[in-house]
Amino acid sequence: MIRLFYPSSSTIRIRVFVRNMSHSKKWEPLKGVGIIGVPFEKGQKKYGVSVAPAAMRSAGLIDHLKEIDGLDVVDYGDIETVSPKQSVTVNNMSHLPTVSACNQQLSERVSQVLRDDRIAVTIGGDHSIGVGTVDGHYKVHEDMILIWVDAHADINTNKTSESGSVHGMPVALLVKELSDYWPYLPTMDWQVPKFSIKNLGYVGLRSVDKYERLVIEKYNVPTFAMEDIEELGVKKSIYHILQTLDPNMNKPIHVSFDIDSLDALEAPSTGTPVRGGLTLREAINLMEIIHSTGRLRAIDLVEINPALGNDADRKRTIEAGLAVLRAGLGFSRKGTAPRGILDLPIQTYHDREYLAKLN
Repeated sequence: MIRLFYPSSSTIRIRVFVRNMSHSKKWEPLKGVGIIGVPFEKGQKKYGVSVAPAAMRSAGLIDHLKEIDGLDVVDYGDIETVSPKQSVTVNNMSHLPTVSACNQQLSERVSQVLRDDRIAVTIGGDHSIGVGTVDGHYKVHEDMILIWVDAHADINTNKTSESGSVHGMPVALLVKELSDYWPYLPTMDWQVPKFSIKNLGYVGLRSVDKYERLVIEKYNVPTFAMEDIEELGVKKSIYHILQTLDPNMNKPIHVSFDIDSLDALEAPSTGTPVRGGLTLREAINLMEIIHSTGRLRAIDLVEINPALGNDADRKRTIEAGLAVLRAGLGFSRKGTAPRGILDLPIQTYHDREYLAKLN
């Protein structure tokens, strides 16, 4: 069980959090969005997750986002996932050169989107692409905080990993506090771990390896596993993380959202499903709260695998992914009134017989 001590005065903490908002810099949600597709699956062993960017676009990703009031959406295309000629081997770390090459390109693309004053929305691909998205974000906003929404902590090194799959290692590759626990990684010289684990928070964990648990406890990472969310709810959980990581409320936010954070009944088409996860309603609420801060600057959506399950499973999973993105980018479940219009349209009848009857 992963638990963070949460005092009985939690209600006071939330009130302080809300009160502090009025004294901090006024942030407004960005109205520009840049879509990046990453058809990449070498960070894990199952075929199909590389198809997700195309499947999301085919499901109307761009049109769904453009329906959000005032949102300007630009598609920055896909990252090419060519295999490098350099052949290197690192113990218990599969496909490192390919993972590295993809993430280097992705880091540059994310930085470009952010410098264009847009929210970087990256569609994976497996979660190894989190190395590139967070690295690219950090190079633009060094004060960023990272919310990792996942069933898994993804903070293994090649020494502690049971699978050797890099999609279970991105956080460990990113944080500077763990840099001494890695061997030299050929082809990864472009990526220097500078992001601090002090700026990391977890939501939705329920399948955590023993050494991952050790790291979380050693560095006191604010972590809300599913049992904590069941006790406290999504609202208190995310407020506590935001207050801990950014008490002055002036840091850009990066959300890396693994679709397997949702319960397997909500998102069955994913490679490592774990029962007992977030409901879609909880995930939507989580993203709505983060959007309301005005500080969201990057979202990753990863591990949707259209090759797994039947047609209904694929449709359900893709629709869940779309709902999560829409919530993070400002879609209101309350509905949105048309801009500049104050009344319903008036219908004029020209049928004289009908008008005569009325009179």
